[in-house]
Amino acid sequence: MKLSNMFKKTERKNYITIHTSDKKGKPEVPEGLLKKCNACKAAIVTEDVKNNYYICPKCHNYFRVHARRRVEMIVDEGTFEEWDHGLNAGNPLSFPGYEEKVKALQEKTNLDEAVMTGKAQINGNEVVLGICDGRFMMASMGWAVGEKIARAVERATEEKLPVIIFACSGGARMQEGIVSLMQMAKTSAVLKKHSDAGLLYISVLTNPTTGGVTASFAMLGDVILAEPNALIGFAGPRVIEQTIGQKLPEGFQKSEFLLEHGFIDRIVEREEMKEVLASILSMHKIEENGEDWRQECCQNEGEEKRVPYKGLTSWERVQISRRKDRPVGSDYIHTLFTDFIELHGDRYFKDDKAIIGGIARFHGMPVTVIAQERGTTTKENILRNFGMPSPDGYRKALRLMKQAEKFHRPVICFVDTPGAFCGIEAEERGQGEAIARNIYEMSGLKTPVVSIVIGEGESGGALAIATADEVWMLENSIYSILSPEGFASILWKDSKRAKEAAGVMKLTANHLKSMEIVEQVIPEPDNFTSANLEEVADRLDRSLKKFICEYMEMDADALVEKRYRRFRRM
Repeated sequence: MKLSNMFKKTERKNYITIHTSDKKGKPEVPEGLLKKCNACKAAIVTEDVKNNYYICPKCHNYFRVHARRRVEMIVDEGTFEEWDHGLNAGNPLSFPGYEEKVKALQEKTNLDEAVMTGKAQINGNEVVLGICDGRFMMASMGWAVGEKIARAVERATEEKLPVIIFACSGGARMQEGIVSLMQMAKTSAVLKKHSDAGLLYISVLTNPTTGGVTASFAMLGDVILAEPNALIGFAGPRVIEQTIGQKLPEGFQKSEFLLEHGFIDRIVEREEMKEVLASILSMHKIEENGEDWRQECCQNEGEEKRVPYKGLTSWERVQISRRKDRPVGSDYIHTLFTDFIELHGDRYFKDDKAIIGGIARFHGMPVTVIAQERGTTTKENILRNFGMPSPDGYRKALRLMKQAEKFHRPVICFVDTPGAFCGIEAEERGQGEAIARNIYEMSGLKTPVVSIVIGEGESGGALAIATADEVWMLENSIYSILSPEGFASILWKDSKRAKEAAGVMKLTANHLKSMEIVEQVIPEPDNFTSANLEEVADRLDRSLKKFICEYMEMDADALVEKRYRRFRRM
């Protein structure tokens, strides 16, 4: 046998030719079988992409999803009822070729416009949907898009239903000029009426969401979610680069960037989107938030006889309150509550990790929980800035409290801070104003608020989430004007006299209870750590049941007046 024949290519016969090729003998790939990922450039099987939520199985790149495909992915089968099909804008500027372009797109996409609206169910939760489709003029917002969204939200308000809008847009529609611009005001106005009716709006940002859509309905959600790596911004990156004459940093305007800067609540993978939406909807389902919690929370369990104070000095209690193995805010959240959904950001500048907060269930009842968080390891301490919030953290907390007020959820705060962060950037962003604003707004919040000091509660940094109907303290926590070291340094010019200062500051739980600054002291076990947190959690659980039962029954005006009188007498 000749050596050259050993390396001959054998003829392939068993393939299906779908389309012709100039190269004879080369196997043909059935048309539509493969597609190319625009990120990793790999050839991937189309069916695999469809079965994988339109995500590249090799690099996890997200393909854009058509509106009808989105419906299939997130709603219960057979429940979607489309609204306002066939609504068209016409040509308000008589722009040449515009009507022909719209007609061609309608034929190509089988859509009447760039958004599809209607009613559906998600895991049994009824909701009004708006889903943008980027194939239709990049889902730019003209009259028809604005009108369809406005009609859907108005109908949701009438039927007392939540709204979810999946945004995907290049912004305003240039061919409609000023008419397009007015849709920003129209959609924002109807969402304001929907919000004033106490109804939920979830905005989901997909790639890309820019321009007038970002500057209107896309960024007005009670909860704002985003898909990973989505481009989100007002001006597009190319416009910004041309304007400022410099290259933008990597990841600029991506959803991860917005999360870090406080503008969205959470990034949600496409595979888990339906379940996350269902959880949020369930938390806000009006009929679920009725009588069930009362049956459990309002049972009379009797008063617990409080354990006498152990013979510790004030300074010893200060030291215990600062112990590194003492439970932190997140420990209490995960022990006392279920179904916790953390929400991020102040909607202005940053997501401050020194304060965590979100919505959860307490014996089935939706509540808002907020905690100053120190972390439990050195790495976490640094990430959480040792529990010293910046202005952004206080603004995040206030945003969550105002959201709780809208939906009449009780607010439960866990106080644990050596004080508000004092640094150049904190002053630049208005630390004093942020603390003052929290105290001001909390004093008139029309929903019950309880604050629990679990470690250190020092200065205005603690009061900014402790202007509450009741304040409780763990037995070995402290609550004071500032740290004993700071007190001694200011009054005696000697921080080494901190131990002496602790003795005169009346900062322990028993002192503050006797002064009627706090309403309740929660006993602690010896050597209190996360290992025996359940003992304290059980006591808090009983007290929270009683608090919620009593205060949720109060008229809003009476509640605010009672809180006012509480601080007025001090």
